[in-house]
Amino acid sequence: MTVSTSGQACGACRDGNGLDFPIAMAYQPIVEPARRTIVAYEALVRGPNGEPARGMLARVDDTNRYAFDQACRVKAIETFCLLGQGDGAAKLHINFMPNAVYDAETCIRTSLSAARRHGLAIERITFEMTENERVTQHEHLRRIVATYRALGFRTAIDDFGSGYAGLGLLVEFQPDKIKIDMTILRGIDTDPVRRAIVAGIVSTARELGIKLIAEGVETAAEFAVLEDMGIDRYQGFLFARPGFNTLAAAADINWP
Repeated sequence: MTVSTSGQACGACRDGNGLDFPIAMAYQPIVEPARRTIVAYEALVRGPNGEPARGMLARVDDTNRYAFDQACRVKAIETFCLLGQGDGAAKLHINFMPNAVYDAETCIRTSLSAARRHGLAIERITFEMTENERVTQHEHLRRIVATYRALGFRTAIDDFGSGYAGLGLLVEFQPDKIKIDMTILRGIDTDPVRRAIVAGIVSTARELGIKLIAEGVETAAEFAVLEDMGIDRYQGFLFARPGFNTLAAAADINWP
């Protein structure tokens, strides 16, 4: 990780408004089919007119990474509450960039302020770190997770099984949740190798007391196998696509 010594990073973390291009949020539900319940929504960055995330991420570099990370957090919380979920039951999942956090205690202040300003309980927010982002300073990541947990936030590893870290992240720390990446789940109904790998993840998560979410589920056949393996929380096109500046209700979900 490259730690900026300029005032730019500090200012972005302090003010939360240092990004020089507009962003918006789409929300995809995380569901528990057995109870026909939406348990959470993941906030996904978009352009102001719904442009795909890749266009926004392509504009992020070392000069604005801090500002982008902070702006995404604030926008996710702000929009979630403006859409009527400030005092609801569903949780909010927010992606964050560990490499954009130069100091855990300082960089979380804007998120805390946004949550308090909009009346969103801290324990309803889960910060997801993607396994695809290479984090070389593991002690730095441990400090981030410890700080977030001490404040009451939840943590999750996103895209588990797809990136650089794999099981190594579980050795370093144990998150509250793991989201199994779609690349492992795709076609699991016809692939015994994938089933064996996921069975190992399920067993490990149970042993460590970590909740599992199967993400990117697209077919009823995939869901049937995963449900039989004991996974009860899901996210994917089978149930609902992300909604731009809107939140799906339980009645909008395609329940298998």
